[in-house]
Amino acid sequence: MQIVTLCLFLLLAVVVSGIASRMLPSALPRPLVQIALGALIGMVAHVRVELDPELFFLLLVPPLLFLDGWRIPKDELFRDRGAVLGLALGLVFLTVLGMGLFVHWLIPAMPLGVAFALAAVVSPTDPIAVSAVAQNAPIPKRMMHILEGEALLNDASGLVCVRFAIAAVLTGTFSFADAAATFAWMAIAGVAIGVGVALGIVATKSAFARRFGDEAGSNILVSLLIPFAAYLLAEHIHASGVLAAAAAGIAMTFADATTAVAAGTRIRRRAVWDMLQFTLNGVIFVLLGEQLPEVFVRARDTVTSTGHVSPCWLAVYVIAVVAGLAILRYGWVWVSLQFTLLRARRRNDTTAGESPPRRIIAAMSCAGARGAITLAGALTLPLSLADGTPFPARDLVIFLASGVILSSLVIAAVALPLLLRGLSLPPETGIGAARDQARLVAANAAIAELDRVQHRMAEGRDDPDRFTDVAARLMDQYRERIDSLSSRPEDRARQGDVKIERDMRLAAVRAERNAIFDLARRREIGVELAEQLGRELDLIDARLSRQGLA
Repeated sequence: MQIVTLCLFLLLAVVVSGIASRMLPSALPRPLVQIALGALIGMVAHVRVELDPELFFLLLVPPLLFLDGWRIPKDELFRDRGAVLGLALGLVFLTVLGMGLFVHWLIPAMPLGVAFALAAVVSPTDPIAVSAVAQNAPIPKRMMHILEGEALLNDASGLVCVRFAIAAVLTGTFSFADAAATFAWMAIAGVAIGVGVALGIVATKSAFARRFGDEAGSNILVSLLIPFAAYLLAEHIHASGVLAAAAAGIAMTFADATTAVAAGTRIRRRAVWDMLQFTLNGVIFVLLGEQLPEVFVRARDTVTSTGHVSPCWLAVYVIAVVAGLAILRYGWVWVSLQFTLLRARRRNDTTAGESPPRRIIAAMSCAGARGAITLAGALTLPLSLADGTPFPARDLVIFLASGVILSSLVIAAVALPLLLRGLSLPPETGIGAARDQARLVAANAAIAELDRVQHRMAEGRDDPDRFTDVAARLMDQYRERIDSLSSRPEDRARQGDVKIERDMRLAAVRAERNAIFDLARRREIGVELAEQLGRELDLIDARLSRQGLA
């Protein structure tokens, strides 16, 4: 009963943090508000959540990685694979090696293996944290795609490095050859299991639905279970459950494209996953804040045992680690961009251009905010060694990881708006043309289907003109869309401002919805009818709103 009450209390804290972040005049990012609320709960209510590290990791990490892999734009991921892999693999390994040695030099009392574990914990970035702190500074789409791809893959590489470091601490030995072979097995087997589980479950569910029918609730529940199935199966054979969950998410995009899922099911499934993402990330940040007071006390004791009298050394350690991470990231991004430009010039690529502004490089460095995965990795450190003694400097590692999360969120919230303000970037080419081409093909397919259906439905009827008139009216709407998409840009400008039309349509739809619910409040129509009409208008509202963001 106490555990259930605690879980409900955490969920309530997440809801309150969302309300508070919108009420504050400074528009603080939600993760910072959640951390502050959690710290307040820890100090005032003296709540202390003790979670088994493996259970914590199983419950929170797989669905988040799965969703990141599912929703990341695949074309952009493959297009910028060089930059993504460089950040997700090269920068992670450089961070683990460089920061591990630096932390061990900075804090001699921290064993080298534990220092490497800390470096591996703080190496993954978090795109959700970046998007949360960048509310007032829209990140360019291509930069955001690179950051999302980096975060998706470096979660896996960073957490795998954490496991190697923990194993070295527990056993006291480390073999590079064994580590390389183990990493290869964990990576290959983890990806294979993730893809196989996702495709296999979706195909089986689709075959069952074709034979016996389907329902939205069952379909949504299956999607929720896939990341846990991939993670547990991979861990059972000592592969990477992290990579399995991420690979399963990527595979879901292709599985959805080959199976028929009802539109209503897709809308409800997306809403469920949005809620789950908001909840899990909120719970993690609230837990981070809740544990900070106790972690600070224990970390202070650890620092005192190293010979430093003042706990101010904790702030010095955090600043030093954050500065080291920033220097490594800035240097890696700058060197990677120079190599990319050099290769483009050798290919005589005329689009290579000059080196990007240093503000872009600085923004890429500041955008590497840490979040849920960093905390999850820190909390997975074992409580004790094999002989029962406490894990060395565990609380100091958790405190430093928490300090890195807080510092990176604050730096991103402050620096990104300043760095991106007034910065003009070349527009992305090809996306608008591809979108218009897809809409043209879809409109032509709709007209062909309407022509076929009207003849089938009118066959043998006494009033065939009725079906012809309805089909003609619908075809005219699609032909208007084709004309607007096929015309030249200057012709489209003469047809009217698209944004003005969208805004007017959106205002009209919202007025319709308000009028319908006003009728229901006056009991002139039933509530059920009002909700049904409201759902239809909600779909139109959501479509028009997405067009405004495109």
